[in-house]
Amino acid sequence: MDVLAVPQKREEGWYLSLMAPNTKGPKFAWLDPSRLYCNSQNVFDYLLKPFQNETIDLVAGIDAMGFILGSAVAITLGKGFLAIRKAGHLCVQTRTQDYSDYSGREKLMEVRVDVLKPGLRVLIVDQWIETGGTMRAAIKLVENQGATVVGIAAVAIENSEGGTWLKENYKYSHCIPNELQSQIDSQYLESFKNFSG
Repeated sequence: MDVLAVPQKREEGWYLSLMAPNTKGPKFAWLDPSRLYCNSQNVFDYLLKPFQNETIDLVAGIDAMGFILGSAVAITLGKGFLAIRKAGHLCVQTRTQDYSDYSGREKLMEVRVDVLKPGLRVLIVDQWIETGGTMRAAIKLVENQGATVVGIAAVAIENSEGGTWLKENYKYSHCIPNELQSQIDSQYLESFKNFSG
């Protein structure tokens, strides 16, 4: 599918055909959903639907691709945006949290200490949730400063052990129709058969 084309008939999940398969090997994620952002039709209506009746004070996005989606969500909601960074990038006082990413590597993330406070209601956004480790660390950073996590949002949440735990414990939203979840969980989209990129 032409990345800029908007199909006349847009069935639920049509945008999955914009996603590109991994062509570089096991050091990389199994697909690249960032082509989705090149298309003028956004996914925010799908992402924000479960939160329509929630009070959200701030949107937090996880380094790095969560910055793109999270800041766009913040603008759509008319709210501020807080970056949850990989450790070592902020020049102000921070709190840190260790975690394992989708590749199993141990990492550290950080957030500034002068924004989050008790009573603040935060929506946390990332591009993709595979194992759930990164999102759980972000949740800890927000909650450990007294703020409330209203929910989590991502293009996709895989039904891994960590992804399932997140779905069971937090209000969530993702853009994957139920009938396509098995493709996400098997880490292979049928649209990859027709992919030319």
